Amino acid sequence: MKLSTRARYGVRLMLALARNYGQGTLFLKEVAKSEEISEKYLGQIIIPLRGAGLVNSNRGVHGGYTLARSPGEITLRQIVEPLEGDCLVDCVKNASACSRVSTCASRDVWALLGGKITETLDAITLEQLVRMNQDKAEQANSQNI
Repeated sequence: MKLSTRARYGVRLMLALARNYGQGTLFLKEVAKSEEISEKYLGQIIIPLRGAGLVNSNRGVHGGYTLARSPGEITLRQIVEPLEGDCLVDCVKNASACSRVSTCASRDVWALLGGKITETLDAITLEQLVRMNQDKAEQANSQNI
């Protein structure tokens, strides 16, 4: 299984905003440079995140983006779903998408797997991800000394 770059980059964008939480706005240009992601692509990714109420945007000289809520109140699920959708396989959410729904055992597996993914993403907040990121950075720095 593989998540698209949209979800992965969306999480990295939100992580950058979380690390900057309470310190003002960030321009997509800054995030693009530090995360080595196309600014144009980030511009496409930010739209559904803003639509989901996760990001605020400000125009003008002091413009840019900030988190709409504290990092502890935003889960990875809330980030991934607007970017990827809320269902692993169409037939799990939309039974009419397949004529074999009543006899298909693999649909049950996809539903179970989707539930586990949702559960895992719901259990991790941006605040926890920031801490995990800091721990990994400290660990890498201590190994380079």
